[in-house]
Amino acid sequence: MTRPPARTGSAGAVYFSLLGPLTARLDGRELPLGPRKQRLVLATLLARPNTPVPVGMLTDVVWPDDPPRTARKNLQVYVSAARTLLGPAGDGGRDRVAHGCGGYLLRIAEGELDTLRFGSLARAGRAAAGRGDLPGAARLLREALDLWEGPPLNDLRDSAGVAEEADRLEARCLSVYEDWAETTIELGRPAVAVDGLRDLVERHPLRERLRAAWMNSLHQSGRQAEALAVYDDYRQLMARELGLEPSPAMAALYRSMLGRGREARRAAAAREAAGPVALPACTGAFTGRRDELRGLLDVLGGGEERVVVVSGPAGSGKSALAVRAAQLLADRFPDGRVHVRVRREDGTARGRAEILAELGRLCGVAGAAAPAEGGQPEGGRGDAGAATGALADAWQEWPARHRALVVLDDVPDEASVRGLLPRSGKCSVLVTSRGQLAGLAPVHRIALPVLADGEALELLGRLIGAGRLRADPGAALRIVRACGALPLAVEVSGMRLAVLRHLPLAEYAARLEDPSAALDELVAGDVSVRHRIASGWQDLADGDRRVLGRLAGIAEDGGFTLDRATAALGCGERAAIRAVESLIDAGAVTSPAGEVTAHAALYEVPRLLGLYAREREVPPRTDVPAQTDVPARPGVPARAVVTAGPLIPG
Repeated sequence: MTRPPARTGSAGAVYFSLLGPLTARLDGRELPLGPRKQRLVLATLLARPNTPVPVGMLTDVVWPDDPPRTARKNLQVYVSAARTLLGPAGDGGRDRVAHGCGGYLLRIAEGELDTLRFGSLARAGRAAAGRGDLPGAARLLREALDLWEGPPLNDLRDSAGVAEEADRLEARCLSVYEDWAETTIELGRPAVAVDGLRDLVERHPLRERLRAAWMNSLHQSGRQAEALAVYDDYRQLMARELGLEPSPAMAALYRSMLGRGREARRAAAAREAAGPVALPACTGAFTGRRDELRGLLDVLGGGEERVVVVSGPAGSGKSALAVRAAQLLADRFPDGRVHVRVRREDGTARGRAEILAELGRLCGVAGAAAPAEGGQPEGGRGDAGAATGALADAWQEWPARHRALVVLDDVPDEASVRGLLPRSGKCSVLVTSRGQLAGLAPVHRIALPVLADGEALELLGRLIGAGRLRADPGAALRIVRACGALPLAVEVSGMRLAVLRHLPLAEYAARLEDPSAALDELVAGDVSVRHRIASGWQDLADGDRRVLGRLAGIAEDGGFTLDRATAALGCGERAAIRAVESLIDAGAVTSPAGEVTAHAALYEVPRLLGLYAREREVPPRTDVPAQTDVPARPGVPARAVVTAGPLIPG
């Protein structure tokens, strides 16, 4: 259900994935798998690894209704193309695809196919659980689930033969998810499992074991009313669809929760009375981010990190993730959970005195006066600095004495929050920002990548309906990729398609794939992706904007190297490195997650930001002398980038 971890291997290593769209990578580079019929053949062989697949079965998969007279010859062509593409197997250089009396056989090792690796990890996890090693079991089962990107083979399910194999794979994944969820709940970490169970129950409403685990996770997270509602919904669904009652085990679970309901409500009321809770509601469309949410819950719930920074470009879902985590951490922060935006509605930064006053009001800090008209604290404009200092001192006493969680949302720069972070005590602060806020330390950092294909498709499906998504999965995949897998863009696409019910997904995908029209299409009512990206653009220093405009022009194919950046900017290598790293710091360029030299790294400009940057690019000026030291964003030292002359557009 999440993006699989990066893998390393020897040169020539190939890796196939079925737990999501069909993909193959050679040395980390995605391989083109050819036309649809060839991919159907490959998917069928991979679904039965190291096992002969009869020619008749392959024929039925590719031509379910009326196979041509040349079907056998065509299969030979598809298999030959696969041999050429994939090369020899790793065991002595034998052919990857062999033909015998039983049919075609694809030779594959465990480390080359996600389903084989998945099965191995699942068996190890269940064995650990059988020995009573619950932490080890949870870790191994989670590692297996990290290979699951979404509905298996979701790009080929319109073939009945492949759909049957895909359903079998998904059933295996669901069974392992149930094992992991039950183990995690037994370890006393129910909040970690809640969201994933909810999403899976929505997709598989009659799967009783999933629903029971969801009830348990809600109940043990202090959400008794929701847990009971899950059972009631299930009872009505069973009666309506099957004319049956829930099993005796489910009924017993429900009765046990009813018996503890009154005690749980008293405990919840006591928690609410213990400290302030001021959190916005999560959006109903929040989907995915399970790895990042689990990481946030682990870090903040452990109590060792006082400051966590979640960074990512505009529209990447930072605020929704932060609020969801805060809502799930009620038990860890009994003295309160509050949320404060550090920007105004127009995107400008709020003053520190204004933020301190809001924090003081929410947390009941004595002596925290509200700012007077014009943004100055009470006491007169001449005493603004002293009044702000008094506010800061009063605020610092509160987190030193309370175990609370403060969410500082949409922070523009380090200076905006330095005086707000706790110096001591058990209070934690969760900061969200478009930039990296490199000047803050020590902090725990979580950078949000774009959504994996499976997560993006799941989000789109929740907005337009699973049936419409299944009707044309290829077009749906084109839509989310044309959105750059940016959560806001996928959500806006879904909202737009939910209204334009007549619009074929393929036609809308073609609109989004047109660089000149994509941003114009990403508008739903008063929600505009262009407006959000423009807000992030304004955060950049002038020099960074000019550099980004030039780099966006060379990143149309998905990325650029340092050599290409140096040539495009027309400057020296050192200046190009600093210019690119300035944009990484600002969150406008992404870099590899692992360590790699600057020359070997492939940098990327997010697709929609790149389209906007190319729109804004200004032709270079030649009448202004070159200048190498330019002011950076507020609070960030100047960087050596060229802002005029032949190096960077002026």
